Amino acid sequence: MTKRLSLREFQEDLVRRFAEAQSGNRRALLGVRAGRENWLINLTDSGEILPTPPLASVPLTHEWFRGLANVRGTLFSVVDFSAFHNGPLTVPGGPARLLLVGARHGTNCALLISNALGLRNPDDFRTDPDDGADERPWVAERLLDARDQHWLRLDVPTLLAHRGFLQAGLE
Repeated sequence: MTKRLSLREFQEDLVRRFAEAQSGNRRALLGVRAGRENWLINLTDSGEILPTPPLASVPLTHEWFRGLANVRGTLFSVVDFSAFHNGPLTVPGGPARLLLVGARHGTNCALLISNALGLRNPDDFRTDPDDGADERPWVAERLLDARDQHWLRLDVPTLLAHRGFLQAGLE
């Protein structure tokens, strides 16, 4: 029988493992789910993960631009990462999280994700043999895990610099 963890224990364990990874193994990856896709993000490119705060909507923007979030007095633009890839809209709350990805790169940007899947070891993945060309330039690599689940490795700087990502306003 599996051991049941409270949400608090899970979050404390995730924070502990995240801190250990930040101080030690720089190769660790953060696994997240956005809609129907699993993504891997280098810890050096990822930021804080937090429950979704209230979002202030911004008129005349694409549906995937969910608005602005106030995180400890700093405004972050929030992009629904699933909807940005033409997936379903992410419902804020529940397991949905805000991943602050832009602060390290000088941008106050956050991704709204369906849920955080925890830290992953890069050695647990192999290149997807059916690795067709992905038209999204921020997809650095297509991978498979031990259970043959598909994962996409996110190149955060390329995403943050991409014209389509920067153009949240309707034309």
